[in-house]
Amino acid sequence: MLISNPPREWLTRADWPLISRRAVLAALSSLIVAGPTAAASGQSRPVRFGVLGFGTAAWEVDVVQRYGLDISHGVSLEVRRLASTEAGKTALLAGSVDVIVSDWVWVTRQRAEGADLVFVPYSRAVGALEVPAGSPVRRLADFDGKRLGVAGGPLDKSWILLRALNLRQSGRDLAASVQPVFGAPPLLEQEFLAGRLNGLLTFWNFAAQLEAAGAQRLLNVGQILEGLGVSGELPMLGYVFHEDWARADPAVLTGFLKTVMAAKSLLATSDSEWHALAPQLGTDDVRLQAALRDAYRDGIPRRFGRKERDDAARLFSILADLGGEALVGKAKGFDPGIFWSIPA
Repeated sequence: MLISNPPREWLTRADWPLISRRAVLAALSSLIVAGPTAAASGQSRPVRFGVLGFGTAAWEVDVVQRYGLDISHGVSLEVRRLASTEAGKTALLAGSVDVIVSDWVWVTRQRAEGADLVFVPYSRAVGALEVPAGSPVRRLADFDGKRLGVAGGPLDKSWILLRALNLRQSGRDLAASVQPVFGAPPLLEQEFLAGRLNGLLTFWNFAAQLEAAGAQRLLNVGQILEGLGVSGELPMLGYVFHEDWARADPAVLTGFLKTVMAAKSLLATSDSEWHALAPQLGTDDVRLQAALRDAYRDGIPRRFGRKERDDAARLFSILADLGGEALVGKAKGFDPGIFWSIPA
């Protein structure tokens, strides 16, 4: 698949095949040759992209801006910095941004409440369960009675999935058998490093930092999904936008997707791009920079086809059973319409 010019089959079917290094490099060569013509046309149209000031979307924006990848694909990326994920959701629903990164469970909930939101896969990287070096904890049952940090709140999707896995394995709910400690990732990271937590379920970038400091990974979210009978390849996060916006000018959406995929391809294949990105990573530790690079690359969706869409439906049922209306709102079942496809 050539990222700079994805075939219509990909755009229509939303099937993401394995991206080979050779295909990516060929795509980038094509992009460099074709770029000036697109830029010279003067037809670039704005896309308001809401991103957090940290994390992978901001990294991709940095690459886009350094190479002018948006102009090369006929759009102009207007970056709107967000204070939090909730601020991004509010901005999208209010119409002050065109695209954000969020999860498809939230999209399903919003569609059930009347919003015309849709989703294009962005990343499989969500989080991991970490334990201190030398910890006696080897399985979930070993957490009984212990303090387990959870980044976010009681409705955090990774926490609900972990509870579902333990129910399947032991018939017990972690919410009752452990002492969950909910909070923001940076605060919980300090608690973990200070030895006041026996484990920490946290976002992938914080997990990478902990592992660089000696923590051990017990499970990642992909393994949790597999334990629930769902493909670990299922992307939880995606680019989210209004369907009406996409249909009003499909070329703008296509240009945006080509732009971010080109940036993603550079980060997937070029270590030198990570050297340039180092100031954005928040650390001078080269081991941690490498850990963040490798975790980001591992999270790039390698495929997204019928199996992954079927797995999303199964996973939604699991989340709805445990999270209830507080998590999924008025949604009575999975809505396959959340996954965007351009009509043939």
